[in-house]
Amino acid sequence: MLTTRLDRSTARAAVSFANLAPSVHNSQPWTWRIGDGSIHLFADPARALPATDPDGRDLRLSCGAALHHLRVALLAAGIGTTVHRMPDPRQPAHLAAVEPMPGRPTPQDLALAQAVERRRSDRRVFSTWPVPPEFLDELRDAAAAQGGLLQVLEGSAPRDLVARLVEHAAVEQALTPGLAQETATWTGRARGAREGVPAANVPDGPDGTVPVRHFGAAEQRQNTLGEEETDGTVLAVLGTPTDGAVDQLRAGEALSAVLLTATRQGLATDPISQPLEVPGTRAQLRGLLGDGGEPQVIVRLGWAPMSALPVPRTGRRPLADTIEPLDRPWPSGPAS
Repeated sequence: MLTTRLDRSTARAAVSFANLAPSVHNSQPWTWRIGDGSIHLFADPARALPATDPDGRDLRLSCGAALHHLRVALLAAGIGTTVHRMPDPRQPAHLAAVEPMPGRPTPQDLALAQAVERRRSDRRVFSTWPVPPEFLDELRDAAAAQGGLLQVLEGSAPRDLVARLVEHAAVEQALTPGLAQETATWTGRARGAREGVPAANVPDGPDGTVPVRHFGAAEQRQNTLGEEETDGTVLAVLGTPTDGAVDQLRAGEALSAVLLTATRQGLATDPISQPLEVPGTRAQLRGLLGDGGEPQVIVRLGWAPMSALPVPRTGRRPLADTIEPLDRPWPSGPAS
């Protein structure tokens, strides 16, 4: 089906899918405005995390993931999109304007849309089953199609480096004024919370290859591995050629593409942003991008053990709370 028609019910349905995107601390820092023939994405400065993310990079990555989710949902409905990123330099919170164009979804596009509701962040250890090389190639291609660079880390040395950098970033962040309170505010939530990270989604057992960020509480049962087994995590660094606001938005789109593709493949995934939030540890990660570029986020990939319990779905804000009138004054807070 080829169409450019964007009625309000279709737009709202697509936004509801977009709202399922991952975001830092599940803060969902975005709002939408629906016009007669367009959908507009805005950063929500009221949902920013100034201690964790003082320059707004995590916020823009989160919004980029929601933007890609929106595009996936619209294409599944037979609507292609033209995206104008950062369309007005005078309004940095206006991150994207999305216009419909004729679209014809492929079976792969439909499968990607189906993955939106199945995707979860799984912070537990993964089984030792290897990830096929062709799967990793497909993930690289998915990132590249959105302007991202996905570097899969080979060997123990870069994996050990990432683990150390996560630990170093945690120590430095522990000394950041207000960060512990901010983390406590957004994490350790009860099941059914509409935002934030529930305790039921944070493993209570020992860490695997990469330490888990300290959250408000941890109640999720850690996966059990065999006596001779170790965490089979595959680590990949997702980067962009440069590091402007548009690059960070595109990094979020590439992250969404990688996560949804991996979910379609049956893999478990877990985005890691903590060592990217500290300038010193982020600088050390630059060396892991083989072709240069700016690291934006780390992705853990692997197979959940057969015995693993399903990861609970984290909550989302009501749809109506995320859509604002088109003629409402635009946010005044900075997004770049």
